[in-house]
Amino acid sequence: MKTSNWTSVTEFVLLGLTDDPSLQLPLFLFFLLVYIVTLLCNTGIIVLVWINYCLHTPMYFLLCSLSFVDICLSSVTVPIMLSHFLSTKKIISFRGCVAQMFLLFTVGSTEVFLLAVMAYDRYTAICNPLLYTVIMSNHACICFLFKIFVIAILNGMTQALFTFSLPFCKSNMIAHFCCDIPPIVKLACCDTTLNEVVLSLVAGGLIVASLSFTLVSYICIISSILKITSSKGRWRAFSTCSSHFVCVTMFFGTLVFMYGMPSTNHLLAKDRVVSVLYMVIIPMLNPLIYSLRNKEMKEALTKGIKKACC
Repeated sequence: MKTSNWTSVTEFVLLGLTDDPSLQLPLFLFFLLVYIVTLLCNTGIIVLVWINYCLHTPMYFLLCSLSFVDICLSSVTVPIMLSHFLSTKKIISFRGCVAQMFLLFTVGSTEVFLLAVMAYDRYTAICNPLLYTVIMSNHACICFLFKIFVIAILNGMTQALFTFSLPFCKSNMIAHFCCDIPPIVKLACCDTTLNEVVLSLVAGGLIVASLSFTLVSYICIISSILKITSSKGRWRAFSTCSSHFVCVTMFFGTLVFMYGMPSTNHLLAKDRVVSVLYMVIIPMLNPLIYSLRNKEMKEALTKGIKKACC
């Protein structure tokens, strides 16, 4: 890696999703609506769990953590993207780009590990119900979150430092709406093979490890559910983890496409679409999936609405 030309680029231009002026306002309104729904739904889940004592369990503590992470994930990119829809100068400073990439991978890694811990929570609840309160105690949940956050910060630092240690002298035009690795690596004026291999190993390794842990947990869960003789019991057990399974499928599916292969194999137009899915759309869908498919959440929401009306 060459590091002698760091100052050759002092700012980047984010080209965004499209250069068609007629689409700027419609896209602004669409993503503004999505962002507002994301903030309201995820904040609503946090407040709903906080005010309902019956929801003060490890499962909902982790769900609140996921909602907070989804708010952060969306907030890292969407506000800047919205401002650029209404601006002719879509500029982000070099340091701002570094900070955005660091935050993006820190928050993204946090969500990856958090989904794995949530799978373990469901595994414990279904496969070891008698030991659930011991294994998933408040202290254990806090320890899980602390370890997740530390690893996520280290990953974010690694991704940002390795990417921005490259010399950028070709162009400062990023074919994306945020400072993501694939489009930025393409701007380097040196051989980026080592960077791509290291970053793919780190990001891909974390994704594969978390996904493997999640899949093993669900294999054990499904095996235990199939052993339940009562069809009602099987359905009840399945319903407690179906929402999480849907969220895992959506999130990991997009991440494997984005970071499970070297940057040279990426088509930037498709990358932008996939990035919109996991940075913008999925954070909005997660709370909707959990609230619409969760009986306890719907009951708590109904009670909350009745109290508010009275």
